[in-house]
Amino acid sequence: MSLTTKNHDRDAAGLLYVYPVLSRRARGVSVGINLNPNRACNFRCIYCQVPGLSRGSAPVIDLPRLESELYQLLEGIVHGTALHELAPQGLRRLNDVAFSGDGEPTSCSEFPEVVERVQHVLADLRILKRIKIILITNGSLMHRSHVQEGLAALAPLNGEVWFKIDRGTELARQAVNDTTLSQSRLLKNLETCASLCKTRIQTCWFAIDGEAPPDSEISAYVDLLHSIRASGIAVQDVLLYGLARPSHQPEAPRLSALSAEAMEGFAERIRETGFPVEVSP
Repeated sequence: MSLTTKNHDRDAAGLLYVYPVLSRRARGVSVGINLNPNRACNFRCIYCQVPGLSRGSAPVIDLPRLESELYQLLEGIVHGTALHELAPQGLRRLNDVAFSGDGEPTSCSEFPEVVERVQHVLADLRILKRIKIILITNGSLMHRSHVQEGLAALAPLNGEVWFKIDRGTELARQAVNDTTLSQSRLLKNLETCASLCKTRIQTCWFAIDGEAPPDSEISAYVDLLHSIRASGIAVQDVLLYGLARPSHQPEAPRLSALSAEAMEGFAERIRETGFPVEVSP
């Protein structure tokens, strides 16, 4: 099985909860943990690559099975030949374990217990704190106690959060993410997240109907970053990325990737706010 950055098949390893991917942003192999095998999410991002996406939350997790699957896959990577089988030369490095799957991972009520199980596996394999543990989240549930408990447990394990902010206004986020999350709630959730664990903003930037986001959306996004900085919220940087794989949402035919030049132009606007930016066109 050879991975590519254009294929993040959750069934790649034949497991329910765990899957390997070749990550552009990680520049190596990332082992994903899918806490939403029911393909349920409280957002419906128009660029989402999950087929059959539905509204909802994560199901009850079989914790022993998840732990066993994670150990099985990681052992093959750490002590076996899996890296040579999975990745091309130059990308044969294990970068992280990432909570990223077919829905919002923090909707899993057992999230703190899952973090604990991941800690045990990494400790047993002697890679705890040698690789990252990443939570990729839409940030909408940071007010819930179980999420905060999980973040507090994640922080000392070389953990970090990639917090989705795709647009700068409520109206634009409603169009892109199909959510009614208010600006005030977004900022409060971001503040809570950043106070508990290292936090990076991740933003997906793309064209709709052949048109790049207008200057008004760019300005609104930049203004939001200025507000975040002025509020003293401890965000590390911005992860800016484009479309690498096709959407499975009804809007898919309307979406297209922007050029590397357009992405870099937007990144320069972001850097003017004082935030470092990593760009993955």
